[in-house]
Amino acid sequence: MDKTKIIVVEDNIVYCEFVCNLLAREGFRTVQAFHLSTAKKYLQQAADGDIVVSDLRLPDGNGIDLLRWMRKEGMMQPFIIMTDYAEVHTAVESMKLGSLDYIPKQLVEDKLVPLLRTILKERNIGRSRMPVFARDGSAFQKIMHRIRLVAPTDMSVLIFGENGTGKEHIAHLLHDKSKRAGKPFVAVDCGSLTKELAPSAFFGHVRGAFTGADSAKKGYFHEAEGGTLFLDEVGNLAPETQQMLLRAIQERRYRPVGDRTDRSFNVRIIAATNENLEKAVNEKRFRQDLLYRLHDFEITVPPLRDCQEDIMPLAEFFREIANNELECKVSGFSSEARKALLTHSWPGNVRELRQKIMGAVLQAQTGLVTKEHLELGITETTSVTGFSLRNKEEDKERIIRALKQADGNRKVAAELLGIGRTTLYNKLEEYGLKYKFEQS
Repeated sequence: MDKTKIIVVEDNIVYCEFVCNLLAREGFRTVQAFHLSTAKKYLQQAADGDIVVSDLRLPDGNGIDLLRWMRKEGMMQPFIIMTDYAEVHTAVESMKLGSLDYIPKQLVEDKLVPLLRTILKERNIGRSRMPVFARDGSAFQKIMHRIRLVAPTDMSVLIFGENGTGKEHIAHLLHDKSKRAGKPFVAVDCGSLTKELAPSAFFGHVRGAFTGADSAKKGYFHEAEGGTLFLDEVGNLAPETQQMLLRAIQERRYRPVGDRTDRSFNVRIIAATNENLEKAVNEKRFRQDLLYRLHDFEITVPPLRDCQEDIMPLAEFFREIANNELECKVSGFSSEARKALLTHSWPGNVRELRQKIMGAVLQAQTGLVTKEHLELGITETTSVTGFSLRNKEEDKERIIRALKQADGNRKVAAELLGIGRTTLYNKLEEYGLKYKFEQS
């Protein structure tokens, strides 16, 4: 078992011991709290991966109060309510606040351990994804601010960005920072769904629903229940599928293929696209009413060429990953390699950067990655990048960033900015930066 602690909040000492012993036999580490106040003290030192299992009724409050306090304090640990009281409205309230489940005490012995194992399994699946690099550039700091704003809500989010910019990574961040973090994250490649396959893929089917349906199948909405459904490249959906999806989202219900009854769902929808959906609407390729349903909140992921300050930190990050995966010992990048990385236009964005670094590390094996190892191509590396000057207010900041990226080398900085060296010198004079960067 991993280092996860289960914080059991229960005022009945005998029953608390029973639950802790039950969990201990299965290899879980437990902490006991007999009062809400004690639980709060434990939680202030708790790790993000710990899990709370709380009684509903406590001497100095109730489990709902504890859950509400946790979420207000920004504590997003998974939370499970257990109670003798079969109160439906309480169950609904706890789920709205972010409770993962609601277990009657008479079923705790059968249901608690499987539920905890499911939480840990889904968490491990998340950890197996590409490690996350915290980008410090100004563009991504603005994105993180928007993520922090919208993540705790149930608003639908539409993520715009070119291929390779990391739209699914943003969707994962939204899920991980939401009240649904312990529930499933289900990603759907909309480009792979034909209009014939889509109904069964989204809603499932019953046995015998059509030729070849030898067994029942659960759809994406069922798999994502309580969690997040991520519609990647949603602009690729066929018109018939858009209509079907719109109806389900509007009514919050769907019907599996071949079934006679509808099923309700509790799913947050995040969608992503690399195209202008407003243009698609004007061209009658995308439904405007579906766009409204998906577009409660917008996040735009900028291309890598507009995030120059992130390129070298990302390159170093991918170098370390490549060293671990390929068992190499590459220590860094030569000055020419750095220049090539900074002046490349990166049409494939972060995905392309990772691929190029992986290949370069494999070739280099040890020492430094050279320009030749990167295999970027002459025509690509001379492309004008996103540092090109746009308006007077941004000029100074962009020049300083370019010079820092170029280690003060004005020739390289000019290339990054997409301007001539004479223009750069004039700008340095204009903004009083002429003597700040002494390297030439």
